[in-house]
Amino acid sequence: MLIIAHRGARTLAPENTLAAMQAAINSGAKAIEFDIHSHGDECLVIHDRWLDRTTNGKGLLQAYSLEEIKQLDAGNGESVPTLWQLLTLVNGQCALNIELKCVTHLPPLLKQLDLACNILNFSADQFLISSFNHHLLKQLKTLAPKLKLGALTASRPVDECAFAENLGAWSVNLDIDTVCQELVTDAHQRGLKCYVYTVNQPDDWQWLARMGVDGIFCDIPEAAVASFPQTAVRPVWE
Repeated sequence: MLIIAHRGARTLAPENTLAAMQAAINSGAKAIEFDIHSHGDECLVIHDRWLDRTTNGKGLLQAYSLEEIKQLDAGNGESVPTLWQLLTLVNGQCALNIELKCVTHLPPLLKQLDLACNILNFSADQFLISSFNHHLLKQLKTLAPKLKLGALTASRPVDECAFAENLGAWSVNLDIDTVCQELVTDAHQRGLKCYVYTVNQPDDWQWLARMGVDGIFCDIPEAAVASFPQTAVRPVWE
């Protein structure tokens, strides 16, 4: 079962910071999940629309200039990284699940992913782009049909995983509170990978492994990796 470090190793370093990404790599996880927001032509790695929870800033992210955001403390002296800073740090050492939060236009993201494949040690099969905004995923399928997509849901749809199959997704990313054997089986019958968030209890890891899920998003990847050693030589989505 694939262990996906959720917002990096966020129990060891502030979430979505470069320190959290490095801690996730050090943990032995073969994949890292993080969140991005559009900010002009830049992509910023941060979860919330508001700065208050994860930085010493106050108010909306979009109310700050890029230079002002760079001066904020995201915890332990870490700053809010740009997508390019994160890509440069990881440099192909892990597969990446990039969750689109408030992303208003896609070309800056696609440009940076192309650049990462050209001048960093990434290949396109190391990127999984996910979102609860399925309209964005539909746009991505048109703009970059070779990119793998992860369709996020916090519910159990009446037609099970048909929504993800209809989007041409690679995976369906499910909330642990709604996942069940029928949903996992349906995903696999449709050719979809099945990843579950956010899973931090060892009993849940074992329960989901018995259910046949393909991976879990975990805040404590170092502990999960100890239970499920990661054997992939080249960290790609497969």
